[in-house]
Amino acid sequence: MENLDAIRQAAVLIREARKMVLISGAGLSVDSGVRDFRSSSGWWRNIDPRTVATVEALETNYDLFHDFYSMRINHLHSVVPHHGHHILAEWEGRGILTCIGTQNVDRLHQAAGSQNVHELHGTIRTFRCHSCGKPHSESAFLQKEKCACGGKLRPNVVLFGESLPSDAWNQTINAIQEADVVLVIGTSLQVAPVNQLPFLTSAPRIFINAEETGHEGQFDVFVKGSALTSLVAIHAYIDSDRSNESV
Repeated sequence: MENLDAIRQAAVLIREARKMVLISGAGLSVDSGVRDFRSSSGWWRNIDPRTVATVEALETNYDLFHDFYSMRINHLHSVVPHHGHHILAEWEGRGILTCIGTQNVDRLHQAAGSQNVHELHGTIRTFRCHSCGKPHSESAFLQKEKCACGGKLRPNVVLFGESLPSDAWNQTINAIQEADVVLVIGTSLQVAPVNQLPFLTSAPRIFINAEETGHEGQFDVFVKGSALTSLVAIHAYIDSDRSNESV
């Protein structure tokens, strides 16, 4: 009953929103089959990120760096957006959701049809030379080719120790400061500075997550559950209300 009440409260806030901003994390993509990072089955349970997802690893242990990201890239070849991603794209089309700031590097938001997406941690779908910045193809990276300048190829992800892309960061902050609702889905809220974003507004805040993180008290509504089942339930409640209003 408690979660049903939370679903209803979230649905009421979202239904009335016209400038809602979404902050999404790895938990949103889990229902598409993408591994997250900090859960019991996440990447970081068996791999120390400081050994693979850093500039130092890229420069001094490229084989390890390349193996890790090649594994993740190949895994994404069979991954498609789930229904929750499509619901979010539909909310954008309805004029409810105006901006997505995402920590996810898989571009599933865009594949589902969302347009205004800011990639706060970059993307694993495009590639460049680490030395000169020249764009390269996925196949060139997977085949471990080198740039014409002799530089090593890498995905356009933000590695530990690197700054977030300023354009994505600034546009997300601007949107949050104008938001009438902030929706946070599938993140532990442990990774700075993105974990600061939901609290840069006095607008109502909704948190959807499979597990409690200790931050629930900072939100107006907390829905405990997977991103997919929670979004489907909220969407169904919104549509049922719309149907009742039209009768």
